[in-house]
Amino acid sequence: MKPGNGAPVDNHNGTVTVLKMATITLKNIPADLHRQLKKRAEEHHRSLNREVLATLRNVTSQSRRIEPATLIREARAVRKKFKRQVSPAQIKAWIRRGRL
Repeated sequence: MKPGNGAPVDNHNGTVTVLKMATITLKNIPADLHRQLKKRAEEHHRSLNREVLATLRNVTSQSRRIEPATLIREARAVRKKFKRQVSPAQIKAWIRRGRL
């Protein structure tokens, strides 16, 4: 087996070496978040630790590269939905007031 994947490695000397995995300690987890994670773990038939790992894996695998051309195209499509011309100053004011 290849080293680095957390699996046992035969070192051809009749012994097996076990690679250590990284450990993270979480502190001050809000009670509601803890309850939600425990509930999800139960629903998925996993331990709490395995649920946290699955959730982290899922979130980190969803990141995608932002293509500037796509972002500009999407922004223009949203802007076309306005019936009148809207200035950047108006948009900033709406954001400050929580309307956008």
